Amino acid sequence: MKKIPIVLIVALLMITAGKAQNTPREKLDAYRVGFFTKKMNLSSEEAEKFWPAYNEYQKKKNELQREKIMLVRDFNQNESALSDKELTEIGDNLIATFSKENELAQEFHKKLRDLLSPDKVIRYYQAENQWKAQLLNELQENRPAQRQNQRF
Repeated sequence: MKKIPIVLIVALLMITAGKAQNTPREKLDAYRVGFFTKKMNLSSEEAEKFWPAYNEYQKKKNELQREKIMLVRDFNQNESALSDKELTEIGDNLIATFSKENELAQEFHKKLRDLLSPDKVIRYYQAENQWKAQLLNELQENRPAQRQNQRF
């Protein structure tokens, strides 16, 4: 299988999406595509299969994250007014979202096994961890500069 340069894959995905890279989110998404594609060593055929599955997984994962945030926000805003029954319900709902996240991860893993070779499935998990670490490092590196700019 021929490997298509990462830049070409990123460009194709952005053209397919029909958007110009003009927002920070779009730039971050393009950066993530390049990062994962390189770390996983995806061919163009594998990338065509992987990215729709990954995007759907991330969409569902983000929905669960929003659900957890809303539950915690509800607790924080109404803590003193909530009955024990309501507090128990919030706790139960919060734990249910964790279970849903686990089920979602298992479903995605099964889908990955159908789409990619076993070594690329493991590379995905490595890339996911490296991506998080990369973002945290960049955030920490930029934080002092942001603070200094805010002072002036």
